[in-house]
Amino acid sequence: MEIELINTGYFKLDGGAMFGVVPKTLWQRTNPADENNLCNWALRALLIKEGNRAILVDNGIGNKQSEKFFRHYFLHGDDSLAKNLHNVGVHEDDITDMMLTHLHFDHCGGGIKYAGENLVPTFKNATYWSNEAHWQWATVPNPREKASFLRENILPMQESGHLRFVPLADQQVLPFEIIFVDGHTDKQMLPKITYKGHTLVFTADLLPSVGHIPLPYVMGYDTRPLLTMEEKARFLQEAADNKYVLVFQHDPVNECCTVKHTGKGVRVDQVFPFRDL
Repeated sequence: MEIELINTGYFKLDGGAMFGVVPKTLWQRTNPADENNLCNWALRALLIKEGNRAILVDNGIGNKQSEKFFRHYFLHGDDSLAKNLHNVGVHEDDITDMMLTHLHFDHCGGGIKYAGENLVPTFKNATYWSNEAHWQWATVPNPREKASFLRENILPMQESGHLRFVPLADQQVLPFEIIFVDGHTDKQMLPKITYKGHTLVFTADLLPSVGHIPLPYVMGYDTRPLLTMEEKARFLQEAADNKYVLVFQHDPVNECCTVKHTGKGVRVDQVFPFRDL
């Protein structure tokens, strides 16, 4: 198995929204804000090559939205999905499986593109993997999340015939375990992968950054923040006990870390780039 961390770009979100009830005087120590209270965030994807499969986990925001849309999120930097896939010798047509941790626009927008006036899969040879419970959640959205579930990002997966669902009870369709969590959104899927003697977990929006490791540091975007805290507590206990490597999707500085038990709970142990694994 080979794994590459693919940066699809950077964007900005309000620091208060990203840290919920935690005061700015605390969260700005790890995630400093600009004059508009916006923090910088990465948009990473995970590329897993296993046998004859090339599996991409998430794909960033994409570029098909309007200029007005992008003004809200300040997409910036020189990185892009296509550029950084090509930099590791992978073309969009080489992707066999496109797994979506969940269907918020910053995780799935790059999976659908315009071909003329038609919306088509970016990865024409790939199976797109979600799960039935989350698909229902995303296609009949609650008012809190409606702005994050964009129909043009989601429905073409099904309309094109590329969509399949990961069974909740039998995950043998992909060559790694999946952790299901429900605090941020219903049935978010986190890949748990054995790699080079380590257990890696791509933490997606359960733990967007190193700054979110303390239990109260929960996003205002989460639909069930108390459940997120319970899920984080269980996961971090397991991660510290078993020396998991946490791979961050949104941390603009830190790609990976391990965690340890302390008198104040589970905290960061070592921080390092993915290439050091």
